[in-house]
Amino acid sequence: MIVCVVSSVTDYAEVRVGPQGRVVIPAALRRSVGIDAGDRLITRAEDGRLIFEKREAILARVRARFKGVPPEVSLANELIEERRVEAAREAEA
Repeated sequence: MIVCVVSSVTDYAEVRVGPQGRVVIPAALRRSVGIDAGDRLITRAEDGRLIFEKREAILARVRARFKGVPPEVSLANELIEERRVEAAREAEA
């Protein structure tokens, strides 16, 4: 069974996997989560489930998560600096 979970609305549908691994998402389920013909979905496996999400939904979630980070702060540079400090500690040990 494939379960499609989107935001706070959860709908379930039992579908069959075709011989080439294809799955048809039922129209009612597509409508309930705003999936239209031609939409591209990002798929990932999580806890034994397949999750299908629109790219836009993922980007919105990531942007919301990091909205408090000031524009002048580079998280990449901070991470690199942390790794350098760790490497220096390990080299001393």
